[in-house]
Amino acid sequence: MTDTRSAADTAKVRMAELTGGEARALLADNPVILLPLGSHEDQGPHAPMGDYLSADAVAEAIARRATAAGIRTLVAPVLPFGGADYFGTMPGGIALGQETLKAVLADMFECLLRHKLDRLIVVNGHGGNVDAVHQTTLAIRRNHGVTIPSLYLWAIAYGLLPELLGEKAARSAGHGADPLTSVTMHFFPDLIRPDLIPGPPPQPKALGLDVSDFGTVRFQGANIHLPLELDTIAPNGVWEGDPRLCSAETGAALAERLTALGADFIRYFVTAGA
Repeated sequence: MTDTRSAADTAKVRMAELTGGEARALLADNPVILLPLGSHEDQGPHAPMGDYLSADAVAEAIARRATAAGIRTLVAPVLPFGGADYFGTMPGGIALGQETLKAVLADMFECLLRHKLDRLIVVNGHGGNVDAVHQTTLAIRRNHGVTIPSLYLWAIAYGLLPELLGEKAARSAGHGADPLTSVTMHFFPDLIRPDLIPGPPPQPKALGLDVSDFGTVRFQGANIHLPLELDTIAPNGVWEGDPRLCSAETGAALAERLTALGADFIRYFVTAGA
């Protein structure tokens, strides 16, 4: 059978799959390099704990789209462990402290910058990584004059849900629900347990007050920070959203929007830095 795929479709985009010889030849042209980040935490009784899988899959889709558009783009190995935040009560979760995460990110960036690979973009799939990424990339800008943007995938996807789902978006959005569960249903349907998908969680409370976010409660219209973990906020890993409203179709639409946006941003980033 004749392979009708284009060269862009079959080109290697994962750095881990390049041979040493291929890497030397390809990296000499300073391609765009995406660094996917995620976490290994409770995403509900129905979804895989390795939510970094979806961030990695989106990064690969972006790289292939950008490469097909003529901007050679690679994906570095995913960092699967997110910054420690509220999920330590879940058995099997693995996270890094914020200082450790910043040190790991700094070492990753320095390895690439050493070889003049400075067209770097973070593709982030975990809220607990945001501050560490910002602090580390800010230091690199000060020390090297290199700007490293970061795309926080799920924050972007939250903003896309109302357009895709209308009024249903408010009920489907939340931890363990949309957007990540739908995206996982699209990329990894075999890893989802439909028989374990729960309904929306009850309103959690701490000190007799409504929990308003991870680590805060609502008091007289103000958010008061409390040292809370997942067993208080979301005992089964689901917070606010209704996972029953998630679907592979929504995930496919979100993945397409994220891929298009990511490839468009790469084009802009390369042009702006030229």
